[in-house]
Amino acid sequence: MKRLSTGMADLDLILGGGLEPGSVVVLAGPPGTGKTILAQQICFTNATAEHKAVYYTTLSEPHSRLVEHLREFAFFDPAAVGPKVEFVHLGDLLREDLSPLIDEVVAKAFDEQPVVVVIDSTKMLQDLVSGHALRMALYDLTSRVAHSRTVLLLLGEYTPEELQANVEFSLADGIIQLSYQPRGPVDWRGLRVVKMRGATHLGGTHTVHITADGFRVYPRVESFVRDETAPGDGRIGSGIIGLDALTGGGIPRGDATLVLGPSGAGKSISCLNFLAEGLARDERCLYITFQGTADQLTATAGTFGWDYAAARASDQLLIYHVPMGSLDLDVLASVIRHRLADGTTTRVVIDSLAEMAYAAREADRFPAYLRSLAGTVCSAGASLWVTGETTTFGPMADPLVGLMFLFHNVVQIRYIEHCSETGRAINVLKMRNSRHDNGTYACHITGDGVTLGGRLQQLTGLLGWSALRDCPHTPGHEPTLTTP
Repeated sequence: MKRLSTGMADLDLILGGGLEPGSVVVLAGPPGTGKTILAQQICFTNATAEHKAVYYTTLSEPHSRLVEHLREFAFFDPAAVGPKVEFVHLGDLLREDLSPLIDEVVAKAFDEQPVVVVIDSTKMLQDLVSGHALRMALYDLTSRVAHSRTVLLLLGEYTPEELQANVEFSLADGIIQLSYQPRGPVDWRGLRVVKMRGATHLGGTHTVHITADGFRVYPRVESFVRDETAPGDGRIGSGIIGLDALTGGGIPRGDATLVLGPSGAGKSISCLNFLAEGLARDERCLYITFQGTADQLTATAGTFGWDYAAARASDQLLIYHVPMGSLDLDVLASVIRHRLADGTTTRVVIDSLAEMAYAAREADRFPAYLRSLAGTVCSAGASLWVTGETTTFGPMADPLVGLMFLFHNVVQIRYIEHCSETGRAINVLKMRNSRHDNGTYACHITGDGVTLGGRLQQLTGLLGWSALRDCPHTPGHEPTLTTP
């Protein structure tokens, strides 16, 4: 059976394809979670002159105020009020006998065949009749509406405890629970599908934003079940001069690569290298950044001779800047997922993982999230390049304890004490199912971005026992360097 779209592709995805005609769905949640906005958006999206949407109110605010509050949203069409979206107040029908209310709603469903009928709110009916009478009335309503093509939405400020006991939920075909959580610096709203008969919905609580565009939900990336994908065919260039020679001719296509290093070591420039290589090969790329804005990164790339401005103008490159304080893991995953949807984006950069983990404020969730996010990119056939922060001074600490296994490849950039100067060194820590050079090489920031120099033959502290430095040598003699 063809399902009714909510008008939001991601919400339809969460619901398992949309709303089934003839079904009864409860929208539950405390005040301020977006129940009315979501119901109204579904109404205005689906209503036509032939098949209206009918919005019944019980003891809520007057229709004039309700409509006035909707004017700020993009989905609202004032010309549709009446011809397409009808508001009906049930005040005169609210009495100890709910039969007139039931008859009114059922008559609308069969006589006018509306696409959606909303009752806002059904919870207040508990104040009018006994529990037994309410159960019988709602059973009568839901069983009769089930024979129509109308989707019946029942709104109510129900608590999680009431979800387990109230009659509305045992009779409903679907239950959508909305929630609200104060969380600095930005409060958080969520949506969870408790049940949806006849559909395979996505589990978990998904992020909700309410803006001038209306209600929008971002699916939780861990909820997706992905098919195992075969390893990518061939290798791709990193864009870093000298690095591909250490990795057997490049990075295996479709791999997730982590670049570790302290602040200022060149991780972000390595991202520019990686994307510049892809752009030179006419690949589509995505850059997620938590520091520099799109214009700032474009200007930085220009100093190395890479024309990011032209790539952005042609949509070959999308730079998505996430200001600190506004990061949401589900929004970020949705940006990546939608960019990958058509199969044309082949390189994705996230700079950096440390800022992402810190700003997300969801430490317990982060390992599963990161695994799912990497899986999303790699299963789409794209290659992922992620940076991670290490300590600047003293012994190197593992910044991703227990998480490095999520990456196929790990490259490390470190500072090195060289006599009275500070230099850089680079080495490949691991490449899964692929041979690589185990040496450590000099690393420089040049007009070509990050570049490799000669092999460093005498080093101590490579595994973090101490600061990385040249081994003692005869005064006046430089440490041994060999070309890769």
